[in-house]
Amino acid sequence: MRDSNSDGRQTEISGLPSVLLLRWMLGNFAMAYMLLILERRGDRMERGAEGGKEAYAAMLRFRDDLKARGLHIASDALRGDYQGVRVEQRDGKRSVVDGPFAESKEMIGGYFLVNCATKAEAVQIAAECPASAWATVEVREIGTCFEDLA
Repeated sequence: MRDSNSDGRQTEISGLPSVLLLRWMLGNFAMAYMLLILERRGDRMERGAEGGKEAYAAMLRFRDDLKARGLHIASDALRGDYQGVRVEQRDGKRSVVDGPFAESKEMIGGYFLVNCATKAEAVQIAAECPASAWATVEVREIGTCFEDLA
């Protein structure tokens, strides 16, 4: 993959790990945070189709506001966990479990990937998210799996 600098020169970026590529795309000063929407299992069924449409419309307005503020990178809703599958590979053996996942009290209902200057800003954005009224919004900084070990 190649990209151009502001002066038009080509820059090689294909070898970068995805987290480093994201940081390169956002600029060195930026930090990306994932806002995970953790819904209680069964809440979607309880609110029904009309309630779901209202909630979705509120989330689209929130997304549009983030875009207008230059904070939105990506977002999407996810189907219910009854549509999901979990895959594990242990000792050369694959295990595939179809949802719903009875051991889970929550499911990931969607996400927002936002560009913030600080964690405090990401937390503030999470508090503004309409889903914080009916779900938990977990804030996680984008990073590699080994950064916490250093």
